[in-house]
Amino acid sequence: MNPSSRDPRPPQAPRRKFLGQAAAIGAAGIAGTGWVGNALAQDAALAPYRSARINWRQAEGESISVAVIPASYFENLLSLLPQFEALTGIKVRPEKVPPGQIRQKAMLDLSSRTATYATSATDPMYYPLYVSNKWVDPLDRYLNDPALTDPAWFNYNDILKAWRDADSIDGKPYGIPYDGEVTVQVYRKDLYDAKGLKPADTYDQLLANAKALTDAPNRMHGLAMRGFAGAGQNMYIYPSLLRGFGGQWFQGGNLVVNGPEAVRALEWYVSALAQYAPPAVRNWNWPDIADAFSQGTVACYLDAHSSAAVITNPEKSKVVGKVAYARWPAGPSGKRVTSIWNWGFPINAALSDKAKRATWLFISWAASAETQARTSWKFDGPAKRSGLNRVSSWRAPEFASAMGSAGDNFIQAALQSLEQDTDVEWRPRVPQWPAIGETMATGIQAALVGQKKPKEALDEAQARIAQIMKG
Repeated sequence: MNPSSRDPRPPQAPRRKFLGQAAAIGAAGIAGTGWVGNALAQDAALAPYRSARINWRQAEGESISVAVIPASYFENLLSLLPQFEALTGIKVRPEKVPPGQIRQKAMLDLSSRTATYATSATDPMYYPLYVSNKWVDPLDRYLNDPALTDPAWFNYNDILKAWRDADSIDGKPYGIPYDGEVTVQVYRKDLYDAKGLKPADTYDQLLANAKALTDAPNRMHGLAMRGFAGAGQNMYIYPSLLRGFGGQWFQGGNLVVNGPEAVRALEWYVSALAQYAPPAVRNWNWPDIADAFSQGTVACYLDAHSSAAVITNPEKSKVVGKVAYARWPAGPSGKRVTSIWNWGFPINAALSDKAKRATWLFISWAASAETQARTSWKFDGPAKRSGLNRVSSWRAPEFASAMGSAGDNFIQAALQSLEQDTDVEWRPRVPQWPAIGETMATGIQAALVGQKKPKEALDEAQARIAQIMKG
């Protein structure tokens, strides 16, 4: 190999170009720097990336389009794009697409092979579909190419294993996690202390706590969970319940959703919300639950750790300083099974080779430990990312300090859940997932609102899913 192809430092550029790029970096508002727009400041800004033993400018002049959702964790990343462009000479055109549309737009682009998006924020449940159609590239070849990846610098194995597994098929990675979440128990420590309660270790204890704290006439409800119909809504909660009851998605190679454990899990879900949750919760998404909790009408809920940003906002929340966290409780099977969610970046297989290299450089830059820090505790703005992709980031003292106002046991509960309670088969990972997820969500909500008994709802879902699996 030509040694110059791995030179981490680009050729000397004209001073005017350096000054312009450095000014762009300064305008991006990088955290805690006070950098002046000059060539020396730019060198300092980019030095952590240039320490990687690759040539960051190997795709210079390329332009790529990247689709993300309009969320703070991506906004933080986009604000740093001037740094990436100065480092690589690659132009990035970001497009913000609402969560309800990004999957459809990505699938249309991938299936038509128009290569509109070089990469897009991708739901881990969509990789089986993408891979079965060869719409995205396997990323092991990029990870194992020394011209593209310095393994010591990038340290792929530092990325949370649960998320790596979720973005892989048959042991091969097809997406690199950027941001994610884990489902935890969020509770009012002051109310629990007043009643002598502890965060639940089991489903039974969770219901006992909810019963002790529910006072419906005074608008206090002991428990809340998402009920809104959707593959990422009530089917974000139900899979953990199912697995806690010992349920499996497959029996003899067939997808089965109406087995005895599945029925018991849905009966538990229906009963818990009927007895201890606000009546409207059956049509609530996570922001509705977080808002109710922040207004003091819910004592405990099970949902993403990232909802802490809502319930600890002093401008909107009445419970700041009263919040604590614990792991998802164990079900009758003895298992704790939390969500395994992340937004990852794949590479569109329809791109040119140069565009693929440019896309990989963007992905590895975004997923690197340095960029994770710069979008979290080093970020100047108020939104410090909590969905970092790396174990080392979660354990960094600076991250602990940045998350200090989130509440008691925030990092410990989330990290323990991520490392001990995840299950890559949390939901059925099959190419037919989009249709299956919506079918299940419709059946679950029919049971939650009392339109159908749990067994009837799951039997109907099973009949539809059997047809979906036949194609």
